[in-house]
Amino acid sequence: MNLARSPRLREALALVTILAAASLGCMAAEKATRPNIVLVLADDLGFSDLGCFGSEMPTPNLDRMAASGLRMSQFYTTPRCCPTRAALLTGLYPQQAGIGNMMEDRGIPGYRGEINRNCLTVAEELRRADYHTLMAGKWHVCHIRFDGKKQINYESDEPFWDHKQGWPLQRGFEEYWGTIHGVNSYYDPFSLVEGNLPTRPATTNFYYTDAITDKAVADIDRYAHADKPFFLYVAYTAPHWPLQAPEADIAKYRQRYLAGWDTIRTNRYKRQLELGLIDKTWPLTPRDPRVPPWSEVRDKEWEANRMATYAAMVEHLDRGVGRIRDQLRERGIEQNTLLIFLSDNGGCAEAVDPGWYDVPSRTRDDRRIQAGVSDHSVFAGPDTVWQSYGLPWANVSDTPFLLYKHFTHEGGIATPFIAQWPAVIQNTGSISAQLGHVTDIMATFVDIAKAHHPQNLDGHPVPALEGESLLPILAGKTRPHPAPVFWEHEGNRAVRLAQWKLVARHGHNWELYDLQADRTELNNLAASHPEKVKEMSALYDAWAKRCNVVPPEQLPRELPVSPVEDSTNQPKPPAGTPGA
Repeated sequence: MNLARSPRLREALALVTILAAASLGCMAAEKATRPNIVLVLADDLGFSDLGCFGSEMPTPNLDRMAASGLRMSQFYTTPRCCPTRAALLTGLYPQQAGIGNMMEDRGIPGYRGEINRNCLTVAEELRRADYHTLMAGKWHVCHIRFDGKKQINYESDEPFWDHKQGWPLQRGFEEYWGTIHGVNSYYDPFSLVEGNLPTRPATTNFYYTDAITDKAVADIDRYAHADKPFFLYVAYTAPHWPLQAPEADIAKYRQRYLAGWDTIRTNRYKRQLELGLIDKTWPLTPRDPRVPPWSEVRDKEWEANRMATYAAMVEHLDRGVGRIRDQLRERGIEQNTLLIFLSDNGGCAEAVDPGWYDVPSRTRDDRRIQAGVSDHSVFAGPDTVWQSYGLPWANVSDTPFLLYKHFTHEGGIATPFIAQWPAVIQNTGSISAQLGHVTDIMATFVDIAKAHHPQNLDGHPVPALEGESLLPILAGKTRPHPAPVFWEHEGNRAVRLAQWKLVARHGHNWELYDLQADRTELNNLAASHPEKVKEMSALYDAWAKRCNVVPPEQLPRELPVSPVEDSTNQPKPPAGTPGA
C-alpha cells in the first residue's frame, strides 16, 4: 500500500501540520508580546529633584518620559543604597536577601553583606524565562576588600575582592560593565570591572555617568532584535556624592542657586501642588532646625556651587535617559519596551568625612584630594575635590517631606517613579497615587515576562516574592491596596497599612500618621490612637521575626575579611537556564 497516497493519512498529516503551525504561531505571538525591560536607577536622588516632580532643574528627557508614560506619587524604596538594591534585585526585603545593613558580614542570615544563595536575582529569574540579561553601572551588593586606603588610592595591586561569587555575572547577568563598590570618583572610579575582570577608564575625557549611558545604549543596539527579549539594568551613581561635574555644566546653575534653599524649597512645593503630586492639605514641613535661614548664610557662593554641581550631575543623568529613549525609538522597539526610572532612596544629608574608609586621599596620578566641607575656599566639581551637598540642600531635595536617606520617614523612602510602556500605558501623563514598593519591581518583571518563580531550586526552598505586580497600575486599573509594607534600617523602622503609617527613628518611640490627611508627617496621632499603634507594632514585630531583622545594638561584630581568592572562573548560568 502506498501510504503517501492514502487520503486518511494525507488528512492526518495535514491536521498535524496545521496544529504544529498553530502551536508555533501561538509561541511566536507569546514571544512577541513579552516586552523588553529597561530599569534605570538613580542614586540618592530626592523626591523633588526632577522637573516633573517639582524641581527647577531642567530634566527635559525625564519630563518627556513622564508625559508619555505615568508617574507614581507614592512609590517607596528602602532608606539606603545597598538594601534597596538587594530588594530590587530579589523581590524580597533586604534582610531576607542578606543585606540588612551594609556590606559588612555580621555572620547571621540577615546581615551577611551580600545577596545570599537562598534567593534568585531578577537576572537569574529572567534568564530562566529565556531573556538576555545585561547590566551597566553600580552593583554594591557584595563584599569589597580595603587594605586601609591603599587600594582606593591606587597604591596597591592587591585584589579588591574576597571572591567573585557575588558579582553580576555569577548572579545571572550575561554581560556587565560597571563598579562593584558603592561610591566612586566620576573621573576615575575605583572597582571598575568588565565582566569578571578589573579595568580602567579607556579615555582621558571619561565621565562615569556618560560612560554608563554609552554601555547601555550599545547594549540596546546589539540586542534590539536578538533572538529573545532583553532585560537591561542601568544603575547610575549620579547624583550621589562626590559632587563632580564638568565646569561648563556647573557654571550654568550657580546664579540660580544663589536664590537660596528657602526660596528654592518653597517654589518646589508650589510646583508640586500645581502638578497634582501632593494634596493641598499637606503643609510643607518646616526648614530643618539645623539649617540656618539663607539670609544668615555667609558663604553663599560656596553653598550655591554645591547645589549647582548637583544639578549638573542630574543634567548628565537626564541626558543619559534621553539617549536610552532615543535608542529604543531608533531601533524600533520603544512600543513594547517597559522603561522604569526611580531613585534608590531620598536625598542624602551626609557630610563627607576625609577619614571614611572609602574616601580616597590621592588620585591615581598622585594628586592630593581635598575631602570634606570644612574649607569653604575649596569648591566642588573637580576630580580632586570630594564634597556632598549636605543637610541644607538634602532638605530641598526631599521637598515636602521630613528627613533623609537612612531614615524611614517619607524623606528617606519616597522616590520619584516614572514608567513608560506605549503598548500598555494608555493614560499618558497621568499620576497614580496607588501605593508601590521596591519589592514590587521583580514581581512585575516575573509577571510580564511570563516567568515562573520556583518554590524550590537546587534542593533548597526559595522564598516567595514579597512584592506584587504593578501591571494593573500600568494598565490603568486599580490594584488592591497591598497588605502591610515594612521598613527597617539601622534601627529606623516603619509600617505602612492602607493610609496609616507607624514610624520611629532609632531609639525613639513610635509615631503614627494618617498619610491620607497628613503625608508630610506633622500631626503625630500615636497618643490619640493607641489601639492602632498596638495593632501595627504587633505586625512589625511579627515581620521582623519572620524576615531576620535584628536591632543594631544586638548585631554581632563584623567578621574578619577572608583571604583573597583570585577567582577567574567563567560565569555559570543559574540552574534551569536554557543552554546551562
